Amino acid sequence: MAVNTENALNQEFIRKIQEIVQPGQLFVQEPMSKHTTFNIGGPADYLIFPSTIDEVVSIFNVIREMNMPFTVLGNGSNVLVLDNGIRGAVVKFHAPMSYKRQSGNKIIAGAGAYLKHVSQYALECGLTGMEFACGIPGSLGGAVFMNAGAYDGEMKNVVTQVRTVTQSGEVLTYEQDQLDFAYRHSVFQDNGQIICEITMELQPGDKEAIKAKMDDFTFRRESKQPLELPSAGSTFKRPEGYFAGTLIDQTGLKGLQVGGAQISTKHAGFVVNSGNATAKDVLNLIKAVQDEVYARNGVKLFPEVRIIGE
Repeated sequence: MAVNTENALNQEFIRKIQEIVQPGQLFVQEPMSKHTTFNIGGPADYLIFPSTIDEVVSIFNVIREMNMPFTVLGNGSNVLVLDNGIRGAVVKFHAPMSYKRQSGNKIIAGAGAYLKHVSQYALECGLTGMEFACGIPGSLGGAVFMNAGAYDGEMKNVVTQVRTVTQSGEVLTYEQDQLDFAYRHSVFQDNGQIICEITMELQPGDKEAIKAKMDDFTFRRESKQPLELPSAGSTFKRPEGYFAGTLIDQTGLKGLQVGGAQISTKHAGFVVNSGNATAKDVLNLIKAVQDEVYARNGVKLFPEVRIIGE
């Protein structure tokens, strides 16, 4: 009887979400390996792609009403989804919520916009300040959540306003001084609110100079990072006074492999999926690296990648 009751609740949840989103924006038992840059991860019970802030509000009203566990994802570029997948609803910000518009020196964009597309859009608008983001493989919402950065730039330098939806379905606006940006941190890691729309304030610039800077950053990234293999970006946070990749390389671990997971032979700061890696392979490799680096150098490494699911 309990199984039938649970099945009825599942069908009710599906029905209610289908009333909110368009066809093709709800998937049931969807492998997360298709939706993360690592190409790793078991199935999500429900995967939902909202297209407006109003849809986000309605989705979270249903989630709350039905007491459904949930996970919020951007592009899936900084995450490791575990092999048994994710229970409950995964709300993923992607193409349906990737709008961008210019207002003077400001760009307003949906949380699902790719960071590199926002950077490119800024170039087209003749605005400088987003060049650093041209090669970061995440969504704008995820970048704000993590205060992503590269080449001496980070999101805290450009973001002036963020619109969110609370878990109780309220729409709030955060100003720059409320964002609590720090190294790979924002207030949204603490308050659990859902980032929906971001305003960035940039400066007028010369298009040729902006493009030259982006081309330089792209060349540097492509020559040093293992972009040809699936990964979740930099695997470890930078330990104070060190670089994780350098420590791992000096410890002789470049190329170390566990199952299909490997320390990149191109850049030791990256764990790559060299072929059919499982999340368990990645976790075992991370632990082996942590143990060996600590034993040799007395430095503790901590994952930068978010580990989610079960």
